Amino acid sequence: MANLKTTFAGIQAPNPFWLASAPPTDKAYNVERAYEAGWGGVVWKTLGEDPAAVNVSSRYSATYDAKGQVVGFNNIELITDRSLEINLREIEAVKKHWPEQALVVSLMVPCVEESWKRIVKLVEETGADGLELNFGCPHGMPERGMGAAVGQVPDIVEQVTRWCKLHSRLPVIVKLTPNITDIRFSARAAKAGGADAVSLINTINSITGIDLDQMVARPIVDGKSTHGGYCGPAVKPIALNMVSEIARDPATFGLPISGIGGISNWRDAAEFIALGAGSVQVCTAAMIHGFRIVSEMKDGLSRWMDSKGYEKLEDFRGLAVANTTDWKYLNMNYKVVANINDDSCIGCGRCYISCEDTSHQAIAKLPQPDGSNRYQVIEDECVGCNLCEITCPVSACITMEQREADKPYLSWIHDERNPHREVGH
Repeated sequence: MANLKTTFAGIQAPNPFWLASAPPTDKAYNVERAYEAGWGGVVWKTLGEDPAAVNVSSRYSATYDAKGQVVGFNNIELITDRSLEINLREIEAVKKHWPEQALVVSLMVPCVEESWKRIVKLVEETGADGLELNFGCPHGMPERGMGAAVGQVPDIVEQVTRWCKLHSRLPVIVKLTPNITDIRFSARAAKAGGADAVSLINTINSITGIDLDQMVARPIVDGKSTHGGYCGPAVKPIALNMVSEIARDPATFGLPISGIGGISNWRDAAEFIALGAGSVQVCTAAMIHGFRIVSEMKDGLSRWMDSKGYEKLEDFRGLAVANTTDWKYLNMNYKVVANINDDSCIGCGRCYISCEDTSHQAIAKLPQPDGSNRYQVIEDECVGCNLCEITCPVSACITMEQREADKPYLSWIHDERNPHREVGH
């Protein structure tokens, strides 16, 4: 079986699956049960200064797919509402009982050096393995000058990171907000401040829906609501993109990344690792399905690695980074066209409707003697957009087939159709 052990920012763990800082990691009871279930690490729910934060009721809402499964999860919960003293005592006890599992502590205090100095010293005394600086919480805390209010200002990201590195010997992981124009600026600032790693993404500003009877967004607190933090499978594409942006940025190349955002199974985890993540953090999937899902995650990842000949995580970590590039470098002479397998086609016509109405009218509808229709790709009109393949309800019925190019690789930078092309290179 493949070896799932990982060393992330100097922190060792039996596997890369960590619980993210969130309700599942708010107390010793939860964290110990998570370790028992097989999680490789946890990031303890964000600690702050006393008096502890006060939360409201209710706190969560969600979006669903056609089958009623949760695809997006929204919360307006704040950082821990338990005292700092209780949290520190439990962290110390848990680490003593579970020395092999990673235990990182998430932190958020005002942007005052003495506040950060005090809390990182207290956490260090518990024996925890590392610190995660929460610069991403998008609700409640930014109104107090913390969370995303910090993560959105690179200069402050760098400053606070530097304070923590100055006053603590523990590895410092900076958790980044996605509620920003370009995630790379915050990552560069974290690295400049001495961060040992970054984690991303934190939750996205969101309103999941409106109760049209009460005319208020969900979740509802005494007839009012507010924006919250969005997570779950729906945010995974955004998270993967932001991870890749940091992984391939020359200014942050090599900076360890903990991937977060919609990870629900082993395949999701493998995708983040392929884009350079050294560990992955899970929250929503655990909240919906319970801690035991990690068994399937570990087993699935291990079996897939075995099938590919990967003996350890480092064998495939980051392999997709080199194949992720800017649009301007893509090959303008590459061509694929759609092909419909008549044997598996059920004649639903969805490919024809989507192409005829919203694409390039590249599929012909051919009436048959029995009153049914057959669908055929008009190859000269097909631009290889993939829309028909996406809309087809039958797996592998429509495939995109490469056509031999009669011209060599050509990027947009040098394409003669580009009025701003570079000439003579």
